[in-house]
Amino acid sequence: MTSAALSRRDWSPFTRYRRSLWLLTTRDLKVRYSTSFLGYFWSILDPLAMSAIYWFVFTQVFQRTVGAEPYIVFLLTALLPWMWFNGAITDATRAFTKEAKLIRSTTIPRTIWVARLVLSKGIEFVASIPVVIVFAVLSLWTAHPAHLHVEALWSLLAIVLQVILTLGIGLIVAPLVVFFRDLERAVRLVLRFLFYASPIIYGLKDLAAIGLDFWGSFNPLAGIFTLYRAAFFPEQLDWFAVAVSAGMSVLAFIVGLAVYQRTIRTVLKEI
Repeated sequence: MTSAALSRRDWSPFTRYRRSLWLLTTRDLKVRYSTSFLGYFWSILDPLAMSAIYWFVFTQVFQRTVGAEPYIVFLLTALLPWMWFNGAITDATRAFTKEAKLIRSTTIPRTIWVARLVLSKGIEFVASIPVVIVFAVLSLWTAHPAHLHVEALWSLLAIVLQVILTLGIGLIVAPLVVFFRDLERAVRLVLRFLFYASPIIYGLKDLAAIGLDFWGSFNPLAGIFTLYRAAFFPEQLDWFAVAVSAGMSVLAFIVGLAVYQRTIRTVLKEI
């Protein structure tokens, strides 16, 4: 293969997109943590603080009848991916408005401005996984130890599905906010509702007690969360919910691409 052919391959559209995506993602992470004294540790402290609050409320204040022991591990295995999803979608509402001049002046596909948010929040999610490991290890000296199971491999499928779902929803939200600015606040309200409608502080199987487990499976996050939880709680895995999540994730991605393609030219004129 000639050097010219190698050069063309190195600068193919896919390669340029991949390199640009990584450059923008690392820039976001550096900007986010460069002025912070704790830096990376915020990726750990934020979910740790959230988990501590919910653990205290549902184990010390109220008599909890949902979830599984150890509850802190049960909570974290869904709360951490939720924070990834919530953060990426929230930031996606400002994806095209926050850096409008830079977006107009670049020639790379504008989907990258949403993809970088999904990737940067995903990196923060991976960086927070040690929190789960620490509590799982600490639980070994308690009455309800958490044991890692081979079903932990399904977490890889969960990550793939969550990337597809989050990117799809982000591509829907990002351009529409340009035309309907109130949508940014509406999205935050929907996310707040979705937190409690998703099996985070409870499990999908807990909904069976009130006859809502079937309908709860149609939450696109429900099946994804059961895949994460299966690492320590294999009985939580629900393949029907996973199939629904996979179908809805692909559908959201297709709709997101369609919305993006139909609106991007008008978006560039509006921002």
